[in-house]
Amino acid sequence: MPRSRCAPAVPFVFALLLGGCATPPPSSSPAPAAPAAPTAALPELGLEIAEIEPFDHENDPLYRLLLAEFAGQRGHLEIATTQYLELARELRDVDLAERATRIAVFARDDEAALEAARVWVDLAPLDMDARQIIAAMHIRQGDAEAALAHLEYVLENDHETSGNRLRMIANLLGREEDRDTALAVMEQLVEHFSEDTDALLAYALLAIRAERLDKAREAMRHIVRQTELSSNVAMAYLAVLQKEDRMPEAIEWLDEILAINPDQFGVRLIYARLLAEANRFEEARIEFGVLSEESPDNTDIIFALGLLNLQAGRNDDAAQNFERLVELETREDEAHFYLGQIAEARGERRAAIEHYQAIEGGSNYFAAQLRKALVMSLMGQIDQAIAFLGQVVPEDEKQAFDLARAQGEILTEHGRHDEALAIYDAALEGERYDTELLYTRAMLAEKMGRIDILERDLRTIIAAEPDNAQALNALGYTLADRTQRYQEAHDLIARALELSPDDFYILDSMGWVLYRLGRLDEAIDFLERARELRNDPEVAAHLGEVLWVKGKRDAARDVWESALRDTPNDKKLLDVIDRLTP
Repeated sequence: MPRSRCAPAVPFVFALLLGGCATPPPSSSPAPAAPAAPTAALPELGLEIAEIEPFDHENDPLYRLLLAEFAGQRGHLEIATTQYLELARELRDVDLAERATRIAVFARDDEAALEAARVWVDLAPLDMDARQIIAAMHIRQGDAEAALAHLEYVLENDHETSGNRLRMIANLLGREEDRDTALAVMEQLVEHFSEDTDALLAYALLAIRAERLDKAREAMRHIVRQTELSSNVAMAYLAVLQKEDRMPEAIEWLDEILAINPDQFGVRLIYARLLAEANRFEEARIEFGVLSEESPDNTDIIFALGLLNLQAGRNDDAAQNFERLVELETREDEAHFYLGQIAEARGERRAAIEHYQAIEGGSNYFAAQLRKALVMSLMGQIDQAIAFLGQVVPEDEKQAFDLARAQGEILTEHGRHDEALAIYDAALEGERYDTELLYTRAMLAEKMGRIDILERDLRTIIAAEPDNAQALNALGYTLADRTQRYQEAHDLIARALELSPDDFYILDSMGWVLYRLGRLDEAIDFLERARELRNDPEVAAHLGEVLWVKGKRDAARDVWESALRDTPNDKKLLDVIDRLTP
């Protein structure tokens, strides 16, 4: 019968119980006295009165065992530890030594735990738990050499595989606060198993926990030269790097690991995801392609590859990925959403609507309804699109604003400005605020010549978001272009430029307001900087006009002609040329 870990061995208890029959336990209150017999009658009976010896509770094992147990239950762990340890020494009982050790460990009394563990090991030298606990106590004392001796004994005599036992030891050491001592002990243990990948793995895990990444990295190099690295270990290592904001180093490390051993599916999957998170999309796409060849029906890989192909403009490849998901009946709602977008890009509007209609739920459901209405409007079904959106039920205020903006933009696109403005007004009635919807209404107001509404909405945004460069620039440009409040416009654009010094639109606005202020040379500088960033027809119109007024008419014509080659029907560009050239 295996001995219990929670009570003394059966023979010992039995002996105590027998002893208890001879010596009754003390009572907290005296028992009622029996009626006294007349002393004169005793000699007549021939009885002799024996002298009762007093109860020696301090030396009674059962009493002390009960004292230790009750002390432990009431939280007096020091008394419990002392009593159990003294009993274990006196009675040479291994169960009592173990109990003393575990209570001392629980009480965080390291010195008492070490002393109790010594007794436990002395009484049960083959007990692996005893060896491991005494090793932990030695580590807490900073005694790596003593700890190492016990752990080496465990590895040499335990019947479990060395890898399992090493992992258990690594977990044990990993819980110790003295990480340097624990790592030093593990490092010496691993020296005896330098070719054992389990030993290296255990050491790497401990090094990661101790945040000794140099040692962990070296151990993992040895592992991948012999076998595949566990994804969990790689993730543990990467988590520490991420915490220290060292993700470029993480990607470099994974690249190095895969160069040593490329046949590591889990590690390559982590590598591909990190590349995508780092916006290295083309590299990520290539890695997911490799993974897809190895696991062609892995839906997570198919989905990721579809997104990356879509981002790279490889719509045909992306369509194949998402169609495959539909075939596998996995992530169908997401697949139909992106297939709808691909169909839109191809001009296949009916197919796009079919894909959007196939979506039954998920995070893209609401966006799919908006996209469906937009496609309907492009097919000339304006009223049907607006009516369809009127049946869509938003889940929150943000969706309500998005719904209003979608309705308004469809109407605006078809010249129904008053209806669009009415929808925006209703959505923003009262004190409801939404930056995007306010900005959209401001841009509609500019089309309608309602500069008062534009200024009101943009100033509302600026009051709530003083660092909104887009709103500052839009208001500044409009004041420069549609009023004579040039200095006020310049100040607004200057604030926007401080916030976004390389923004193409803001550079164009600054050039235009400087032109309005008569500062032509400065205006040309800003407009040329904007044109270097993007060959936009509106910038070409502005730059050509400033050059023309400056007297550089050949240069102006060159700018306009260059822009016309790319955008021959741009209205603003054609208007400027018609207005300035004879």
